[in-house]
Amino acid sequence: MGLRPGLGRLVLRTRRCLRHAAPAMVGYIGVRAFGVVVLAGCALLAGENPYRLLAGRWDAVWYASIGEHGYGRTVWVGHGPVRSDLAFFPLFPALARGVCELSPLDVMASGLVVSWLAALVAAWGIFAVGDLLYGRRTGTVLAIVWGAAPAAVVQSMAYTESLFTALTAWAVYCVLTKRWIVAGTLTLAAGLTRPTAAAVVVAIWVGAAVEIVRDWRRDRRPQSLCGRPLVAALLAPLGLAGYLLWVGTRTGHLTGYVEVQRQWIKSMDAGQALLKQIERLLTGPEPLAGVAVIVALVVALLLLGLSVRQRQPLPLLALTVVLLIFALTGTGYFSSRPRLLLPAFGLLLPVAAGLAKARTPVVVAVLSLLATSSAAYGVYMVLVAHAPP
Repeated sequence: MGLRPGLGRLVLRTRRCLRHAAPAMVGYIGVRAFGVVVLAGCALLAGENPYRLLAGRWDAVWYASIGEHGYGRTVWVGHGPVRSDLAFFPLFPALARGVCELSPLDVMASGLVVSWLAALVAAWGIFAVGDLLYGRRTGTVLAIVWGAAPAAVVQSMAYTESLFTALTAWAVYCVLTKRWIVAGTLTLAAGLTRPTAAAVVVAIWVGAAVEIVRDWRRDRRPQSLCGRPLVAALLAPLGLAGYLLWVGTRTGHLTGYVEVQRQWIKSMDAGQALLKQIERLLTGPEPLAGVAVIVALVVALLLLGLSVRQRQPLPLLALTVVLLIFALTGTGYFSSRPRLLLPAFGLLLPVAAGLAKARTPVVVAVLSLLATSSAAYGVYMVLVAHAPP
């Protein structure tokens, strides 16, 4: 009986928050629905199954296998290395398995449901951060721009990006609003979703450090050293560290996950692979592709500079910087770099803040152009390039 008033207040508060975020959510759904329809139409014209493209290609197959059978799958790639499913973190397939158990859907379709629902939660969280920092209109534009990002097609696939971004956005929001325990818990969950959760951990640590220093300067007493910021900082890395240790136990080596990543030809090399990939494009049959990559890099660095000039909160800037480092200095598929930046929604804040000051017809025209470009790029990546996005 004692829980009912509290539960009722929580429901009312959630409803108010959803009403406040409704324009952002509707705009986001519209943009992503447009992208999915365009991809589905082009897929049908090309003789492909749209459902298979979204739910059963590349990484999605591995997540479905883990959700259905658990870990233990390995694949020999020609004469190359053995590739293990230990490279994939457990939270997404566990949620897909849960949906499968509670519904008539198979694991593959359940993964798509988890991704789509998580994408809505992510858009809501991104709106919440933008609204908190720069107002409702900026938050609304930010969520829609995120849905129209170049690699946004992944948000509608059975991949982990939507779930990871949802956990990341709300963790950042909780840090900014001093909900420390929730922030630490969400970061712990992010650490069970993707290895790039290290960026979220750094963001939490930066936020906690800022809070502790602020308390020290104000009261000359280190209250935060024994308080919730410290608890959040301790909770944050537990998910990531726990999975890495578990993989180490399974492989018999403390650095087992690093070895698993090397099997997938993934590591950190200070950007050497990126430079070689750009060189191959510039000297190959499609040099314009190399020029486009260079332009994209310049734009990303420019947006980072604008984010600093915008005086974004330090935790959000830390998240962006670390995610940029992961995207630019890692090896692996060249086409996967844009999707690694999807959780770095802080890069889009200068764009959203600038657009929010424009007249509504201008905003609609720009967002429509971005949505069309995103849909076209999604079709190119999935149907033309035939490379894992």
